[in-house]
Amino acid sequence: MTTPNEPQNPYGEEPQNPADPFRKPEQPGPPAPQYGAPQAPQYGAPQYGAPQYPGASQYPSAPPYQGGYGPVPPPNYLVWAILSTVLCCLPLGIASIVYSSQVNTKFAQGDYAGAQASSQKAKNFAIWGAVIGLVLGVVWGVVVVVTGGMESSSQL
Repeated sequence: MTTPNEPQNPYGEEPQNPADPFRKPEQPGPPAPQYGAPQAPQYGAPQYGAPQYPGASQYPSAPPYQGGYGPVPPPNYLVWAILSTVLCCLPLGIASIVYSSQVNTKFAQGDYAGAQASSQKAKNFAIWGAVIGLVLGVVWGVVVVVTGGMESSSQL
């Protein structure tokens, strides 16, 4: 209870009587025990502890921010890999399919650099398969035209 002559606390708390045996201590003691499972630190929160080796960063590296809800996976070129396999060069097309199937798996595991490397390899194998397939197709067409012309001239 307060009297009208006592100053009012602007924060709405009752002033504590120093002789009160139930008052809070002025100096904080040890922290109260916390119950439950330990919580993981929030993203961007400081990580406690020293780096494990010299030159190491205290914070984990994250992929660059690309807007939206998170990092965007690199293209996997699966359609180009399948077309390269069916229409052009079978061995390079199969290699392209293998690497293109690794892109999403590596990205989901958090291996962003590995996903980017697999994407680049899938693209390169698909391009090389298409180029070799087109070159072999042109050579085959030339051989057919040349041999077809020889057969028609020998029958006369």
